[in-house]
Amino acid sequence: MGARFTLARRTLAGRVASLLIAIFAATSAAQPVAAPSAVKLEAVNAVDRHAAALTELSDRIWAYAEIAFREHRSAAALADFAQSQGFRVERGVAGMPTAFVATYGQGRPVIGVMGEYDALPGLSQKALPEQVPLAEGAAGHGCGHNLFGAASLGAAIAIKEQIAAGRLQGTVVFFGTPAEEDVGGKIYMARDGLFDDVDAMLAWHPSDENLADVTSSQAMVDVAVEFRGTTAHAAYDPWNARSAVDAAELFTHGVSLMREHVRPSTRMHYTIASGGDVPNVVAEYAKVWLWVRDWQRAEVEDLLSRVRKLAEGAATMTETSATVTVQGGSWEMLVNESGGRLLHDNLTWLGSPAYTEQEQVFARQIQRATGVPELGMFTGVKPLEGQQPEGGSTDVADVSWIVPTLHLSVATSPLGAPWHAWPVVASGGMSLGHKGMLLAARTLAATMVDLYEQPAALEAVQTEFKARKGDTVYRSYVPDGPPPLPKP
Repeated sequence: MGARFTLARRTLAGRVASLLIAIFAATSAAQPVAAPSAVKLEAVNAVDRHAAALTELSDRIWAYAEIAFREHRSAAALADFAQSQGFRVERGVAGMPTAFVATYGQGRPVIGVMGEYDALPGLSQKALPEQVPLAEGAAGHGCGHNLFGAASLGAAIAIKEQIAAGRLQGTVVFFGTPAEEDVGGKIYMARDGLFDDVDAMLAWHPSDENLADVTSSQAMVDVAVEFRGTTAHAAYDPWNARSAVDAAELFTHGVSLMREHVRPSTRMHYTIASGGDVPNVVAEYAKVWLWVRDWQRAEVEDLLSRVRKLAEGAATMTETSATVTVQGGSWEMLVNESGGRLLHDNLTWLGSPAYTEQEQVFARQIQRATGVPELGMFTGVKPLEGQQPEGGSTDVADVSWIVPTLHLSVATSPLGAPWHAWPVVASGGMSLGHKGMLLAARTLAATMVDLYEQPAALEAVQTEFKARKGDTVYRSYVPDGPPPLPKP
């Protein structure tokens, strides 16, 4: 049975008052320093010293291109590198062989940083500005997670070196998180309490722009809708049958009709996971796999209730039975503007990479091949003000309801090029991706230094987190039991 969350609400007035107090405190406490501290400069320089090793690590994971829960070589490469740098590494956490935690230091503050490394099926691509699979039908890093894991670990190593040298006090933790593109490995790690002792968490994601993220993501619920009927010969005695496929068709038609009567922000997308085997046997079983998204969990919960009614109605009309199972899902991101300002200041200080003309030609060739404006790579930093939310869900959002989470986006692929597609794979396997990866590592490391060196900055981040969260009690969408690992 799928897990359901409970949401304890405060009054609107109380929530707004607390939020205003938090934002005022954050503004007054986390003012950017006039110049980077000596420790911040050391941390950024540490990333640069490890640049060759981080690039090689990213390229290895890019070549492995392992999909969710099968990232054995990718996870081992990151965990082994962390261990070689002096981290204490615990592997196979939260019931997932490809999840791990790498820790260095002792005491507070405990600052965490997350890394991903799973690829997407069917997106194999060479590091070329035209679509050429590296291995036909194989997986590829169409979301740039080869860069994600390497950059985050690079930032953690930079902080570890400052702690080892006595320049910083506290603990740094790198969380190796698998299966973001599938069930969301972070949700199982959250369920097992792995983030409970962290004072602040950082994460980033490859993008086509550079910005500190201060907009939310969409909440999402993953649902399996199964119908069971009675089989019979489709020509000889169809009157003895009750078709599960008929029920599935009625259900999906109902979903399509429902799209007219939902908010513009709602997204519902499905696939027919099972729909019979042969035409002359009336199917006794059918399955629809459905994802429902919106910007607020309350709206997603309402949509889920309506989906259950659609399934019941389809079963009634076809004299079949229906089972609706919540298989997983993600909450919306709990934004932290105080942390966003820290990231923004450091990203602005570091500046976007300088691209060669050859690299910009590569980017424009990708843009030409995909039919988007030939603008090359994004340069500069987008302001915090005026950011527009984009569609999509992430298991990072679940973590943001447990610990204040600071999130960054860095350009690793040409502006406007399709995501979850071959251009991201191509860019992530060459210098465009490498330059973005190193900028992300530097920015994360610099921001982590701020949190260690400036108690007021960390306090502002935590105060805003508590105010925005209020009395909400986090409950994950993942069902009870172990993660759905693939069969060997």
